Amino acid sequence: MKKTLLVLLSLLLIASFAIAGGQQEEPMSAAVDADDPYAAVRGTVVTMAGPFVDSDAVKFENSVKAFEEMTGIDIQYEGSKEFEASIAISIEGGSPPDIADFPQPGLLKNFVAKGYVVDLNKTLDMDAVKSNYIQSWLDMATMDSPDGPIMAGVWGRVNGKSLVWYNKAEFDAAGYEVPTTWAELEALQDMIMADGDSPWCVGIESGAATGWAMTDWVEEMMLRTTSLENYDKWVAGELKFDSPEVREAIETVADIWFKDGMVYGGRKSIATTSFGDAPKVMFEKPPKAWMHKQGNFITSFFPDNVVAGTDYDFFYLPTVKEEYGRPVLVAGDIYAMFNDRPEVRMVMQYFATGASVEGWVKAGGAISPHKDSELSWYTNDVDRKVAEVIQNATSVRFDGSDLMPGQVGAGSFWKEMTAYVSGSKTLDEALKAIDASWPE
Repeated sequence: MKKTLLVLLSLLLIASFAIAGGQQEEPMSAAVDADDPYAAVRGTVVTMAGPFVDSDAVKFENSVKAFEEMTGIDIQYEGSKEFEASIAISIEGGSPPDIADFPQPGLLKNFVAKGYVVDLNKTLDMDAVKSNYIQSWLDMATMDSPDGPIMAGVWGRVNGKSLVWYNKAEFDAAGYEVPTTWAELEALQDMIMADGDSPWCVGIESGAATGWAMTDWVEEMMLRTTSLENYDKWVAGELKFDSPEVREAIETVADIWFKDGMVYGGRKSIATTSFGDAPKVMFEKPPKAWMHKQGNFITSFFPDNVVAGTDYDFFYLPTVKEEYGRPVLVAGDIYAMFNDRPEVRMVMQYFATGASVEGWVKAGGAISPHKDSELSWYTNDVDRKVAEVIQNATSVRFDGSDLMPGQVGAGSFWKEMTAYVSGSKTLDEALKAIDASWPE
């Protein structure tokens, strides 16, 4: 943990604040006690709430132990499976935790709009924060408050979605090569079909949440066929679904999904195939399909006896239009500050460093978005490769449906895309229905 200790020591000059009550408009400074630089905060408590429970909660708590031991600050974390409801009650009831971890920035945005969240621009060393994230993470953390845009949080654990999984053993045996461009992907699709197989396995059935896997594909194509500005406008409701930009993204998906022979089972099977069952046909002998796009969680649905790097692997979903760089669709946790005290600032500054997730990364199940994190921390090939994809991204954006109003993102968007995929509605009908559902 030498790296962690060095990083923590480097926080001394930026995070050792004099104890003082009330909110401060500017970062505080104080003389450092040479014998105990953390004397001013030792013995203090920082409360934190979030969705981490069970093993995730243990991994989180273990990852901050070194910081707690060095500084003497006790980070008291309370996780809840009902986090969305419980955090609203505590914040609006006037007793928020010092820090809250939001798995969806859309929920945090609501509290920022009501003026509950502390602006990190006024409390942290933002030069250090900004130097440790690519611009997209900072853009997604900037939200509108009653006083204008603020830096509402810093990003902790994240995950990548722009991944295409394949049966590596069979892939190699067939002589197929991993595509790095959209043209190469199209050529690979044609080659697989010429060999008599389906390139893709796709399923979007998910009970009451049926359709979300289709919306992920649409979000991927929005990032690959139009600008980040248009993606952000679309998520905010400023760019209609029934617009040329969104139509192009959806039609790019349809060009793959609806073409005869492209998807195992054909278009008619997509809406009735479970998202978790869909990739299993890759592992039949011989494979019935060869590729599956999904986030790294999908490996939990793979057969128990397959081994990463040997039996399966993944590659980055190539960009469609080169001018939009190398975008990655992500999910993740953003930490926001609700009470301004020196020890809370110190913890928040720490969360903006890779050291804060190093232990979790080494335990497995976490990817760091921080520039100062190291690939050597990752103890399994899948996590390491996902981290590389995220580190190599020129831009990242959060899952769009998670950011939209609930009646759209988890409502009409899922429902109407399912209707379009199944053929019960035309694209025109589906897009008009989604736009009509957007709240005033």
